[in-house]
Amino acid sequence: MKKITVRTKAAKKLRAGYPLLVAEDLNSPLLEDDFAQFFDEKGQALGTGYLSKQNKGVGWLLDSSSVKIDHHFYVEKFVNARALRANFYQDELTNAFRLFNGEGDGLGGLTIDFYNGFAVFSWYNQFIYSQKKAIVKAFQVVFPDIKGAYEKLRFSEAALESQHIFGQEAAEPLLVMENGVTYATYLNEGLMTGIFLDQKNVRGALAGGLSTGKTLLNMFSYTGAFSVAAAFGGSSQTTSVDLAKRSLDKTREQFLVNGIEPESQKIYVMDVFGYFNYAKKKELTYDMIVLDPPSFARNGKKTFSVAKNYGDLVKEAVEILENNGTLIASTNAANVSDKKFRQMIEEVLKK
Repeated sequence: MKKITVRTKAAKKLRAGYPLLVAEDLNSPLLEDDFAQFFDEKGQALGTGYLSKQNKGVGWLLDSSSVKIDHHFYVEKFVNARALRANFYQDELTNAFRLFNGEGDGLGGLTIDFYNGFAVFSWYNQFIYSQKKAIVKAFQVVFPDIKGAYEKLRFSEAALESQHIFGQEAAEPLLVMENGVTYATYLNEGLMTGIFLDQKNVRGALAGGLSTGKTLLNMFSYTGAFSVAAAFGGSSQTTSVDLAKRSLDKTREQFLVNGIEPESQKIYVMDVFGYFNYAKKKELTYDMIVLDPPSFARNGKKTFSVAKNYGDLVKEAVEILENNGTLIASTNAANVSDKKFRQMIEEVLKK
């Protein structure tokens, strides 16, 4: 196992419980992917982890002590993760949720989601993927009730995006439930499944009454999950806007599996900034607007990135938001800190 020295600032970060390593944390040039023991500049041990470049960072601390990363290590991580989520399995209104949350459960670079009996592994770097056989074996020991599993390879070197890895194959669509709302998912259709599980609480609030009697505009709507939750919760009208042509049929399907006529809602396949212009021309306003864009998007010669353009998005949204309206703003951009994200929004709202 490699021995790696990290800089003083990085050592302080690791000791404080933040396990992600970036290139600037290392005293030496980035080494080959491998397990490693980390030390501070005084030679004091920081723990065990691994090096591997991914979209954010170059490695992870997995344990604050010197441990062997083997079958027993992975089993322990999965046992702890399952125990933490014991109540989730008793929820009769939800059968789709995050089963294993990467660094939050002590194994950065891997997340596992549960979809109505099936598991979806997401691998975020090449090295953690090289440990797949041992990790999946340990997972099956702790979760023998999983019917089958798929994987998403979310690192640039990957030769494919998605595939089935064990057990039964899921129906297409596989219907899952979240907060009493049904969603159609596809577990082997590229990197996405039809619903982003990290937005569970937002959709739950919409379905639970936040949108009752209100109009809602859902920008970058993808399969319309926010819109469906809002309609389920009694929204007077939802409008879904996404540039991707597939979004029309996907959104219609989500309404239909909930017994909601798609024709009772509005669905547009168009550029979101184009829709803002259209709404202003037609003097349309909304009680609620959801902004949950991809980190980066391209439309012809125009590009959008959260880091550069989120403020523009907020500015346009506020112009068609009713007085005392609700703006739901979120991002999954790894290069935008919580502080920076809040600043981008607040700067627009202060004007």
